[in-house]
Amino acid sequence: METTLRGVGVSHGVAIGEVRHMGTAVLEPPAKQIPADEAPREQGRARQAVEAVAADLLARGNLAGGEAQAVLEAQAMMAQDPELIADVERRIAVGSTAERAVYDAFAAYRALLAGAGEYLAGRVADLDDVRNRIVARLLGVPMPGVPDSDQPYVLIARDLAPADTALLDPTLVLGFVTEEGGPTSHSAILARALGVPAVVALPRAGELAEGTVIAVDGSTGEIFVAPSAEKQAELARAAEERKAALAASSGPGATSDGHKVPLLANIGGPADVPAAVEAGAEGVGLFRTEFLFLDDNTKAPSEEKQIEAYRKVLEAFPEGRVVVRVLDAGADKPLDFLTPADEPNPALGVRGLRTLLDHPEVLRTQLTALAEAAAGLPVYLEVMAPMVADRIDAKAFADACREAGLRAKFGAMVEIPSAALRARSILQEVEFLSLGTNDLAQYTFAADRQVGAVSRLQDPWQPALLDLVAASAEAARAEGKSCGVCGEAASDPLLACVLTGLGVTSLSMGAAAIPYVRATLAKHTLAQCERAAAAARAADTAEDARIAAQAVLSGE
Repeated sequence: METTLRGVGVSHGVAIGEVRHMGTAVLEPPAKQIPADEAPREQGRARQAVEAVAADLLARGNLAGGEAQAVLEAQAMMAQDPELIADVERRIAVGSTAERAVYDAFAAYRALLAGAGEYLAGRVADLDDVRNRIVARLLGVPMPGVPDSDQPYVLIARDLAPADTALLDPTLVLGFVTEEGGPTSHSAILARALGVPAVVALPRAGELAEGTVIAVDGSTGEIFVAPSAEKQAELARAAEERKAALAASSGPGATSDGHKVPLLANIGGPADVPAAVEAGAEGVGLFRTEFLFLDDNTKAPSEEKQIEAYRKVLEAFPEGRVVVRVLDAGADKPLDFLTPADEPNPALGVRGLRTLLDHPEVLRTQLTALAEAAAGLPVYLEVMAPMVADRIDAKAFADACREAGLRAKFGAMVEIPSAALRARSILQEVEFLSLGTNDLAQYTFAADRQVGAVSRLQDPWQPALLDLVAASAEAARAEGKSCGVCGEAASDPLLACVLTGLGVTSLSMGAAAIPYVRATLAKHTLAQCERAAAAARAADTAEDARIAAQAVLSGE
């Protein structure tokens, strides 16, 4: 009998296939004691396993490239954390086996993350994956991970570790469904980069029986269990119609009556550029520069290395717009040489621009490298600061840009509610705003963007979040300046129309979403988008806002 379940759709498309479950996690090793004279050998085994797992993660990252590479490099650093390794060796010294010491040390670190306000709870899946890989290597058992199958399937998991998601074979994995995660989790971001339909935060997904046929709609978040032949045909037709609409849509982003809405790409480094160019991106709306700083957690990359990486991206968009976000370190992206290790709540501490203002030499080197990289190129370079709270922050960043001799527009990201509420004040110091809707939702609703249990509050359709977007866009319009969106909200085609109606002047997203957004915008006039935006803001819940906007845009 056909039943319908609903999670959070995070990657467009429809997948129909049999359920296959993720490999089971490594079992807890037995707690047996070893003689004191075996401790050095066990410590050596532990170090070798850690290094092997870190090397494997780095190799997977090199194969995957782009954002996946940055995520996996961060996992490798997690495996090699000196404090964790020291804890493992201490446990072995008092009688634990290598595998038991690893298991217990990671459990203690897991508890530490939970005690830090749970901002890092979204990284628990990453931490567990590293632990499982090290323990599996020590026990000599197969690594946990994607099932071995020569037939296409829909993957079901409690959560997906980046090391598995990054190397999914889209010819075999038709789509995936997870119990945990949110729309801005690593799994969701990597799924969009792969172009694999995906639904996250589906309660009890693990209860779907192996071999059951399901249909996954990554746009709506619906899961159809044992769909009838008629339902499968209906979904297949809708998918084909969507594909035809995408193929017919090309050129710059615009509404049906010619209102231009530049469609830009979010990228994590040079490896993401080809997909952005192929998708027809009109430039880059968010160039995350963290990937450069993850290679060595003990010091910043040299100016020469930064120049080389930045220039590769800038050269790919001649006469296009490239918006670079300076280093956003702290919270879930700690760097040993920059971020404090003992903050009680890193999300509310020294993060983003605050970190850079505490280390002006790092900011100065990055801005100087960007200036040199853009020299002689016809690109329109824009540079923005993350986590701007007020006009004082904005002025400090703009002053730093001028002191570095940067010939570019200076902007501020709106990720903190205070920045949206006082956007007009901030715009006295900078030339544009860019809304990071992922963090803006997190801080508006006090809801960690990585915790599935609060995914309802991370929904970018929340009317309160739309109010903050509208306030920012209105402030920019009053000052004659631009206000774009570079958060994941822009990748939802229907919401892209609403954002346009709110007055947003550009939309930036993962490359895979650009054709969907372009095709949907081209169907509607600016006036329809404005009416849809008004209807969404008048609603009381995210679901009602979505339904109201859909009704307006479909002419109901």
